[in-house]
Amino acid sequence: MRTFVLAGGCFWCLDAAYRSLRGVTAVVSGYVGGAVPAPSYELVCTGTTGHAEAVAVTFDETVIPEDVILDAFFTMHDPRQLNRQGNDIGTQYRSAMFPADQEQRDLFEAAKARAGEWWDGDLVTTMEPLGEFYPAEEYHQDFFAKNPTQGYCLAVAVPKVNKVRARFSSYVRA
Repeated sequence: MRTFVLAGGCFWCLDAAYRSLRGVTAVVSGYVGGAVPAPSYELVCTGTTGHAEAVAVTFDETVIPEDVILDAFFTMHDPRQLNRQGNDIGTQYRSAMFPADQEQRDLFEAAKARAGEWWDGDLVTTMEPLGEFYPAEEYHQDFFAKNPTQGYCLAVAVPKVNKVRARFSSYVRA
């Protein structure tokens, strides 16, 4: 099992897209990259803590390759948007990767280079030290499954999940 910590906009979207893939065994929404210990959602939303909304994706690399996990990350969000994804604006919505070690950093850099070939324009995705990952409040965990008719989920999460499911159809859960 491997775990990657990735940030690309609202964690609800990343969570929903990753949960749709075979081999993903856990997704935890949380906060990473900031200076305030154990921040709350409300505090992170102020944009003053330095944290990003992120997911810790745990997967079985014998079922789903690392490259698929990382390429899905660059598929489900626009890595050219600085400190935002669509109408979600602020540093907490930045595109960032948080490698746990040099091996992950190398994998993440290779994935970013691959993504640079599909996207027009410069990618703003940062590589940041992992530091402490704080799980978000329980109501944020598996939010899409708990709230499938919520407006944000329908308008923002569903298209991202659909993009990932279409591109990585051989890894979609039955």
